[in-house]
Amino acid sequence: MKYTIPCLFGLEALVADELRRLDLKNVRAENGRVHCDGGPADIPRLNINLRCGARVLVELASFPAPDFEALFQGVAAIPWEDCIPRDGEFPVKGYSISSQLHSVPACQAIVKKAAAKRLGQAYGCETLPETGDRYQIQFALIKDTAAVYLDTSGDGLYKRGYRAHNNGAPLRETLAAALVLLSRYRGGIRSATPSAAAAPFPSRRR
Repeated sequence: MKYTIPCLFGLEALVADELRRLDLKNVRAENGRVHCDGGPADIPRLNINLRCGARVLVELASFPAPDFEALFQGVAAIPWEDCIPRDGEFPVKGYSISSQLHSVPACQAIVKKAAAKRLGQAYGCETLPETGDRYQIQFALIKDTAAVYLDTSGDGLYKRGYRAHNNGAPLRETLAAALVLLSRYRGGIRSATPSAAAAPFPSRRR
């Protein structure tokens, strides 16, 4: 399985190091995301242990998509029935960079239509109820190449449920963790020396 970990620009090396420490294979970083290979058991490991990544995406397919027909056929070829049940809700979101298909809402509609057609054929129904659990589909169109993902994280990894109340922290936890790693902090508090602590402020002469 191929995984993609989106992250803030500039944090790719930190996320790549985290993946290597978790023994993920074929780790490779690019702008705003890091890729790696792993197995199904790595999905919970990544979601629990990653400190700086935004979420964990499973890459389902990658194919050329210079036009809407190519995008539709590429998405329809994905075996969605293997990961989305009959009543599953499957919203779509994504982005487009330097591609002929630059309208994101139009691309979202095509991806949704193609996935719905495949699921409808697999489950033998014309209308899918989408009353069950959510299975977030994501896509990235970069230079006329489409990558389609299934989001395994749900909420972003900075929302891990440990905080009883949201007090509007100025930094997301993933960014705060990255700053700690970049500072090379290793624990402990270094107290000021007695002489420095006792040194008075210089007097101001008028």
